[in-house]
Amino acid sequence: MALDPLVRLQAVSKVFSGGIVGLDAIDLDIVGGEFITLLGPSGCGKTTSLRVIAGFENPSSGNVLLDGRDITSLRPFDRPVNTVFQDYALFPHMNVAENVGFGLSLRKLSGTEQARRVGEALDMVGLADKLRARVSELSGGQRQRVALARAIVCEPRVLLLDEPLSALDAHLREQMQVELKRLQAQLGTTFVMVTHDQTEALSISDRIVVMNKGRIEQIAAPATLYDRPATRFVASFIGTMNLLQSRFVARDGERLRFAAGDLSLDASSETGETPAAGDTRTVGVRPEDFLAASEAAEGSAPARVSGVVFHGRTLRLHLELGQGTSVIVDAPRRADGFQFSVGDVAHISLRRGANCPMLSA
Repeated sequence: MALDPLVRLQAVSKVFSGGIVGLDAIDLDIVGGEFITLLGPSGCGKTTSLRVIAGFENPSSGNVLLDGRDITSLRPFDRPVNTVFQDYALFPHMNVAENVGFGLSLRKLSGTEQARRVGEALDMVGLADKLRARVSELSGGQRQRVALARAIVCEPRVLLLDEPLSALDAHLREQMQVELKRLQAQLGTTFVMVTHDQTEALSISDRIVVMNKGRIEQIAAPATLYDRPATRFVASFIGTMNLLQSRFVARDGERLRFAAGDLSLDASSETGETPAAGDTRTVGVRPEDFLAASEAAEGSAPARVSGVVFHGRTLRLHLELGQGTSVIVDAPRRADGFQFSVGDVAHISLRRGANCPMLSA
């Protein structure tokens, strides 16, 4: 039995001046206690969705519900929702404790209670020793933690995070991803994060909402999005995917057999569709699902190496399959034996058991 959503967007649209469509009648259910991420390129509608939930934007049509209650017309400060902004929005004239306790100062709480909650929030984010520090004395990562503490101290039902890690360097960003997930699990609060960074979304989210041009393309767990993208857009946006125009040959049980030139491909269909023999469909293949060898094998196809990129334990091969088809293959890097170089011919085939989706438009 599905859980009742904590937050529900019902046919929410947002049209800005000039007729620009920010959201196009989206439906979204967010379950209490989950870490959900809105992911997509610039202008896809993810930040607009977040601002509609927060109350900073009024939808042109549709409704926003929280615990079944319509909050569409409520002002931001009347909603049990807090937001961590991209630039943190800390007050430079206040110390850390004053920044964290600012929201509490607007409530009817005793000084002792405020101090207790500020201390607990700072302890959760590992900054208990920075209580009296000035904001200007903090590093970027510490400022981000202060912004998180200020958001959680008021115990919101939903915490909204608008690109919260974008200002951090790569190493610190990875550390803070782990900290965000730990904090969310400790609090049990619903986190809704906006990012354009697919790696970030895949690493810490329970579910990801992939958005494009104001619409939702797919909502799923990270592994499902990666292994079974529903559309060409999701396949190309999440990770690296070869999109091969392929001719349908036959069905073999649950597998659909395709041919991309001389290359044999087995694919799956999320919709259960079986194309007619000879029909053309797009089949997605991840670079790691190809094998590259120096000798031809059954079902393989020759491809000329046009580029080699070092990726640690693997070499990323950029190949020309023929008829203008480019393919990316991740091949294990060997200390000795056959190595691929630009101009070589590699015979590529599909790895046994690879899950290659037949993609819709």
